[in-house]
Amino acid sequence: MDMRQLQLFSKPYLRKYKPKDHHKPLNNNGIMKHIERFRKMVNMAVMMDWLAKDPFAKYKLHFDKVERGHLTQQELDILADKTFSIERLQSVLDMFLFSCFTGLAYIDMANLTRGNIVKGIDGGDWLVTNRQKTETVVKVPLLPQASALITKYHDHPKASNGDKLFPVISNQRMNGYLKEIADICEINKTLTFHIARHTFATTVTLSNGVPIESVSKMLGHTSIRTTQIYAKVVEHKLSEDMQNLRERMAAAR
Repeated sequence: MDMRQLQLFSKPYLRKYKPKDHHKPLNNNGIMKHIERFRKMVNMAVMMDWLAKDPFAKYKLHFDKVERGHLTQQELDILADKTFSIERLQSVLDMFLFSCFTGLAYIDMANLTRGNIVKGIDGGDWLVTNRQKTETVVKVPLLPQASALITKYHDHPKASNGDKLFPVISNQRMNGYLKEIADICEINKTLTFHIARHTFATTVTLSNGVPIESVSKMLGHTSIRTTQIYAKVVEHKLSEDMQNLRERMAAAR
């Protein structure tokens, strides 16, 4: 198979491939991400003179626009007020809520130690860490809800024995428990740590007037354009709120 055939073959193969385990078939954006990663290896091969030319030179990736899922304030309140007698559910919920109030991705939350909590310029507790995905420094002044969760697990044996802030389990198991939590709390959304991060960006910060530049810094984005995706979600919410206001005013006449 020559490089031209490889280029033409890769996308149809990924689109038609049916996983044999619990994973879902790839959607367009998933396919684009796989091709994007593969192109990095091809580019390296070209740089090392293993390939004469880049077979993907004229190939353009096409990502479908998707709206970032997040929790509404009402849904966040439901979860924050929920208490489980089952420890595994409660600890997973607490770690999810911690991400909602700090914006950390799963892997960054999993790597947190007590050394990541420092006194900030304002004298309060700040979370300082390196975001693994982009290797950028993240500094987040801790909200009271996040500080309370850190205190709650300070003496937890599984956390303290590993010098971690929380008793972390695998991302796959955690997302499975989050699905169970959503069902119990009657939240019709697929809860994942991505949802928690998006909730911090939208419901917790941008919707409460935090400037987008500050949100971008706390999320560890390397470009503010990435953060602007969340701003569009907030604008959509503002439009809905104003439409509800118009309807209430019209009904009051």
